[in-house]
Amino acid sequence: MDVPAPATASRSILVVEDEAIIAMMLEEYLQALGHSLCGVATSLDEANALIGEKGGAIDLAILDCHLGEEEVWPVADRLAEMGVPIILSSGGSISSLPPRYARCAMLHKPYTISALTDLLAGFFDPA
Repeated sequence: MDVPAPATASRSILVVEDEAIIAMMLEEYLQALGHSLCGVATSLDEANALIGEKGGAIDLAILDCHLGEEEVWPVADRLAEMGVPIILSSGGSISSLPPRYARCAMLHKPYTISALTDLLAGFFDPA
């Protein structure tokens, strides 16, 4: 894996992803880029618990649009209300994407470290 240079400042990132292997891959990518995970949630309940616990320590969230039979929108809404930037992810159709998230950054599966690097740069690199 070609790893881009680490981030200039480490950020704490929440990952909401129901597939363990994908969550582990994201964790590896984020750590290689100099960031840390403030937590990984596999369901809406877990995500809400982590948000309640970590609160203001979340610098960004990467949210899988579909968590099994659940959609991530209640968690996305809560994070948006808190001012936490969001990257949405999906490996399939996003036909149920609410209009309020139409302009949200999107990370498509299968993920690559370069795609993740590019998206994170849009949030964290001073320009």
